[in-house]
Amino acid sequence: MYRIVHNSTHKLPDVDAFVESLQTLDQHPVAEARTLFDASQEIIVARAPGRLDVMGGIADYSGSLVLQLPIREAALVALQRDVSEDGARMLRVVSIGAEGNNRAASFEMSLEAFERDGQLIDYASAREMFARDAAREWAAYVAGAFLVLMRERGAEFPHGARILIHSRVPEGKGVSSSAAIEVAVMRAVAIGFGVEIAPRELALLCQTVENRIVGAPCGVMDQMTAACGEVGELLALLCQPAELLGTVTLPRGVAVWGIDSGVRHSVGGSDYTSVRVGAFMGYRMIAELAGLSTNEGTLPGRLHIADTNWQGYLANLSPSEFEQVYRDHLPERMQGDEFLARYQGTTDAVTRVEPERVYAVRAPTAHPVYENFRVCAFAELLNGDLSERQTELLGELMYQSHASYSACGIGSTATDAIVERVRAVGRAQGLFGAKITGGGSGGTVAVLGRRDAGDAAIAEIAEQHARDTNRPVSVFSGSSPGAAAFGHVLLKPHSS
Repeated sequence: MYRIVHNSTHKLPDVDAFVESLQTLDQHPVAEARTLFDASQEIIVARAPGRLDVMGGIADYSGSLVLQLPIREAALVALQRDVSEDGARMLRVVSIGAEGNNRAASFEMSLEAFERDGQLIDYASAREMFARDAAREWAAYVAGAFLVLMRERGAEFPHGARILIHSRVPEGKGVSSSAAIEVAVMRAVAIGFGVEIAPRELALLCQTVENRIVGAPCGVMDQMTAACGEVGELLALLCQPAELLGTVTLPRGVAVWGIDSGVRHSVGGSDYTSVRVGAFMGYRMIAELAGLSTNEGTLPGRLHIADTNWQGYLANLSPSEFEQVYRDHLPERMQGDEFLARYQGTTDAVTRVEPERVYAVRAPTAHPVYENFRVCAFAELLNGDLSERQTELLGELMYQSHASYSACGIGSTATDAIVERVRAVGRAQGLFGAKITGGGSGGTVAVLGRRDAGDAAIAEIAEQHARDTNRPVSVFSGSSPGAAAFGHVLLKPHSS
């Protein structure tokens, strides 16, 4: 049995339940969990929430302002240092609930596997190592934290670790289940091994795990929200690359909900990746039109552009400048080999142009230009009590953002159906606007409305969508603290 000796559960029901489950872990239905921990050693508990993308979405990798709400659902991680007598540095991980997602419930490796000939392996080698077994590929999100800390911070791990994960952030819903796990794990590892990391840096390190080891080309907004989010506040993040601008408080009586479309989303999916590539192709073409000097980067196919105009970010173009000067010079689509022959590559460090693929260019390039403008306007409108006209404008900005996703090719009929239901219900039932979230191509729809009237309307829309699609529909409501605001809980055995 354990007792809390540092911090508290913050009266969060998921933390209370998780800590209680540790008291009877020897009886857990997942066999691998029963013998995971040494009952005589202390345990660290960390927590990180998922996020609801209210505005900004896929424009994050192009430098946009984004507004993100940490949701109530979170990933919980318990970590115990594994001090073995034989000096082995074993990493043992058990994921509760993994068996429901066709994944192995446990994973085990030696931290020595990250070394070859006395040197740390590179990220590409680590990605290949985890990709060999699809059932255990998920371990990259967890074990990757150790390699990133070793490579980026020079951290040393004289001992192994035992890690238990229980995430309540549903996968494939577009609410960033992966970032919640990454941040909770990284936080627990840093606390457990005495590595001091500021919240912003922790988020950036977690993005490195996902970009370089998992191989998903995500922006940074997910990890920043999981690490730095505040309860009930929209995190304002300027993704250049990750400048925290504080939070935006929702006006009194206003709330945000998320409605699951039932269509699984993946940030590593080909649609998301091709749209990202198309945006960077467009930026490269605009740089050429603007006469900016270009040099080869440090990696093949990666360029460096001396950009004093927009500092390397499409979001820094104004919509009027883009429309009047550059838009009509961009092709609707272009094949990869043609682009590479003319422009040699892009500035993106985490994707590459595939010669045989045809990419949309104009719409993915336009999206972050207009989206950044929409997000800035959205934030300004939320400043103070809302008039009826302001609620109309907020809704229109969300609907425009949703339409822009579709223009890029990452909409879906399921999310369109939810957005159209919100539009039909309208302000008469307390709803202002709605949009697809995150990486698109399914996932969750964010809805803004009046707190006192919206709950009933949201429930009705979700029920109708469930009947029409014959799928269960989740509704995300409420908020919870990011990993930094939560801190960590330290548990010690009662006997110590």
